Amino acid sequence: MNPSISLQHLQRSIGGTSILNGLNADIYPGQVIALLGKNGAGKTTLLDTILGFGFPSFGHAKLWGVDATAIAGDTKQRIGFVPQQDELLPSLTVVEHLNLFKTFRRHWNDALVNRLLNEWLIPLSTPAGKMSVGQRQKLSILLAIAHEPELLILDEPVASLDPLARRQFLQQLVDIAADENRTVIFSTHIVSDVERVANQVWMLRDGSFSYQGELDALKESVARVSLVAETPFPASVNLPHLLTQKIHGNRAQLTFKDWEPERAERLAQQFSAQVEVEYLSLEDIFLEMNT
Repeated sequence: MNPSISLQHLQRSIGGTSILNGLNADIYPGQVIALLGKNGAGKTTLLDTILGFGFPSFGHAKLWGVDATAIAGDTKQRIGFVPQQDELLPSLTVVEHLNLFKTFRRHWNDALVNRLLNEWLIPLSTPAGKMSVGQRQKLSILLAIAHEPELLILDEPVASLDPLARRQFLQQLVDIAADENRTVIFSTHIVSDVERVANQVWMLRDGSFSYQGELDALKESVARVSLVAETPFPASVNLPHLLTQKIHGNRAQLTFKDWEPERAERLAQQFSAQVEVEYLSLEDIFLEMNT
């Protein structure tokens, strides 16, 4: 199977500042990738580069084997995109937006559009300029998925949605992701939403991947270990794969990446301590890896 997206030593600098630092990845149909990172980590720049909105400073971002900056119109028909800031036309109503976008698409799922208009309570006759931020975001999402793209890229798609709307959108995203011929990448700062949808995680930190792989593997590889010893711990400990540490007297809380279960017994012997191991939620893992 050929990748939908291929990143090869991808670097991007803007205004003399390095934003992306040598990223490598192959993304295949059926993968749903959550792109996580703090503000300024480079998420939006990475998505823009994948879509061909900017030229790499070095390396390549390819869509279906072609440099993203050189893709043809037929290829663009295969893509859906929701930007962080919507690009709706303020004077056009919802219906006018739908009619406009439909004229540029070879395929258009009217049944899907009508169902989501009803479920998401999008006001048909209201100009975009008079809609709430959440309503505009719903319309942007609808315009991106109505033609059932093979590649769907969403930059903070739920940032302005209330909890009910967010749940409705995520359910729709689950339905989209169920099609094994589709590829989805979405960035979000609401980490708790990721576990409902994604099967892959890219964690971006300072323009580089701090993690890149399966969600389940990530959750199995990070563990928080609580130790209670008979004597006080040193002020700090130096151990392989240690992410964070909190030490208070004879109690220590250590978080490790690349965790191996048999290590618990070794820690117990090394520190003459009782050991308790806790596997973390993705949100907690994100916080531990980005402290």
